[in-house]
Amino acid sequence: MGRAIDGEGVAKAMLAEHSLELISLKKIQSLWAGYGHICQVTVRASSDAVAARIRKTYGGDISVLDADGNETFPLILKLISPPVASELEDEGHLRKIFSYEVEQNFYRSIIPKLGGDLPVARCIAAVRGSSGSGSDKSGGLTAILMTDLRLKYPVAGEKRAVLNEKQVHSALRWLSDFHRRSWRVLPIPLEELLQPPIQEAERRSRCSNATTSTTSGKSSVWLNGGYTYLATRRTEYTSLAADATSEWSTALCTPLSSSGCPIAEMVARVLTPRGRECETLIHGDVKSENLFITKSGSEVAFYDFQYVGLGLGVCDLAKLFTCSVPVHMLTEDDSSNELSMDVRERQLLELYRENLLVGTDKVYDWNTFVRHWEAALVDWLRFQASWGFWGNTEWLEARVRSILKDEKWINWLEEEQNHIDKNDRWPLPN
Repeated sequence: MGRAIDGEGVAKAMLAEHSLELISLKKIQSLWAGYGHICQVTVRASSDAVAARIRKTYGGDISVLDADGNETFPLILKLISPPVASELEDEGHLRKIFSYEVEQNFYRSIIPKLGGDLPVARCIAAVRGSSGSGSDKSGGLTAILMTDLRLKYPVAGEKRAVLNEKQVHSALRWLSDFHRRSWRVLPIPLEELLQPPIQEAERRSRCSNATTSTTSGKSSVWLNGGYTYLATRRTEYTSLAADATSEWSTALCTPLSSSGCPIAEMVARVLTPRGRECETLIHGDVKSENLFITKSGSEVAFYDFQYVGLGLGVCDLAKLFTCSVPVHMLTEDDSSNELSMDVRERQLLELYRENLLVGTDKVYDWNTFVRHWEAALVDWLRFQASWGFWGNTEWLEARVRSILKDEKWINWLEEEQNHIDKNDRWPLPN
């Protein structure tokens, strides 16, 4: 469990710098594995001028009137104070520590560049202790004070639930809008991007002043967005490869006779960011429980940006479709053992892609987009098969069976490997 946190003390100190006063603080949710908690905070401005500044900076709809008619500002305080890890090689612990750092960097450095009309919480203040490197592997205290999305988006997406049709379309529009806007901040210098957890910790341990030399004041996000990609899930992959009872052990982990490389490894290479024009920032953990919705369902706002980083937008879609889209929106046939792309699935993909490219000069042809989408489905199934299935499991497995039997897709995958081998010169930061 994480160490005890004086939430009120932290909140008061952060608010004082902005001439805001704490009225109330209530813990509303614990973070995964006891790494901290989220608090609902109500504050007031010390003067009318301060209140006007807050409204101008963060939007005119972020305040409410209390019972006495006084203006107050509902905020959210995310407090992270993780337990101390005993080993640097504790990959799960490092992943969490760095993920909270990434989230803070994203709120502070990147969101302001994406446009004030993007539905997302706005960071008012943030503090960070140790970076999780060197002898202190606890990560110290991290705190993010942000606007409360629930004022405008009062409907919470439920855990492992499906969205209705209007909400699905709203989520796709938000994702395509976010992915498109991220082109405004790309490319990000490689030295500002975080590598997979263990490599990142080793890199920092080589620096005499890790905080200032690698992340402080910069827009650090993950070099590879998400938390399921193969480079950081080797233990699970090894277990899957050794599981003789799983059909996916053979299908994904056995080397192909033509290339000598397993499908899972080849797909991972295709999805790994390497500076392609179609790459964006991806959210990295897209699911219904990480969004809020307007009462009408016409707009959504995502949150929880711990795993934001470079990637292909279809990787966000793969998780959304599997975990939060009703299966009847994906296929008319929910009983077949193998499924090619249904017209319903295609319509959702077309909605996303059209909105992604609108108003840009980017080129992302449909055939390449679909190949990337199919690779993302295979990669997402690889993770689920090694970790545990949930969501539209039958649909996902049926789609991947169909993809793996498509000789044209296999040929494309092998051609991509040859292209990467010959042309990929994108270096990793040391």
